[in-house]
Amino acid sequence: MIIVPEREIAGLISAEECFEAVEAVFAAMARGEAWNFPVVREAIGHADALYGFKSGFDRAGLVLGLKSGGYWPGNMARGLTNHQSTVVLFDPDTGQARALVGGNLLTALRTAAASAVSIRHLARKDARVLGMVGAGHQSAFQLRAAVRERDFEKVVGWNYHPEMLPRLAETAAELGLPFEAVSLEELGAKADVIVTITSSFEPQLLDAHVRPGTHLACMGTDTKGKQEVDPTILGRARVFTDEVAQSVSIGEAQHAVAAGLIGGGDITQIGAVIAGLAPGRQSADEITLFDGTGVGLQDLAVAARAVEIARARGVAVEIDF
Repeated sequence: MIIVPEREIAGLISAEECFEAVEAVFAAMARGEAWNFPVVREAIGHADALYGFKSGFDRAGLVLGLKSGGYWPGNMARGLTNHQSTVVLFDPDTGQARALVGGNLLTALRTAAASAVSIRHLARKDARVLGMVGAGHQSAFQLRAAVRERDFEKVVGWNYHPEMLPRLAETAAELGLPFEAVSLEELGAKADVIVTITSSFEPQLLDAHVRPGTHLACMGTDTKGKQEVDPTILGRARVFTDEVAQSVSIGEAQHAVAAGLIGGGDITQIGAVIAGLAPGRQSADEITLFDGTGVGLQDLAVAARAVEIARARGVAVEIDF
């Protein structure tokens, strides 16, 4: 058994390596070479915690496993992060447990990588202003990943709690970009690419805020009932996602589907664009929207890459099991 502890992840795998792993597994999904299995997510009736599993098999990359974990709201008081996860990888030839990998930081990195993949394949080439809706823990990861994909000249941001916006300002400054705190109306008017990363259960960004030619990466909605944007936006956009089944059931598209504005057949897997099986952006005025629901195969892909690097650098712990 190979163990890659959480403490090693930060210095182990780069944003670019996460991007490559996520992009490759999205393409494998579209080609029918990788599958996600049904998600389990339940309240356990203790510590107000949500616990669950995401799992799958990538036949192209020969990666089999699961991510287990969830949300423990009391962890901050214990000096721990509320989101806790661990990835277990298995040998697809024998079924033997192969690796145990800390999944907390990897979850943030793979989520940011997914939105960056959408920006690379769907945003206008001349996009110059990045809009950020949300300033929580994952926002800094999202901002860093997005800036790698276009020559942005400015970042504009909005958060329900404006006192949290310095996180975005500091991250933008690290990247050498000016930052401006704006209203949602101003954000939509200025931004060429908008990343939403909130835990909202009602729309923040409205249809009137979004102008033609914008690319949106909606990354916060991963549970039934969550919602970040006006469903009408999806009705007039070309909608892409990591996995259609999750998009219509627990992703941002759940609300547009329920309202009859779009159906599952109107949503394209981002992997199909990557693999050349479907067109991406088709005009400068088109609105494109990526519904990033977060699939188990993303976690497995970045964890498998982390294991490879850890073994090569001699930081993996190996034990008989």
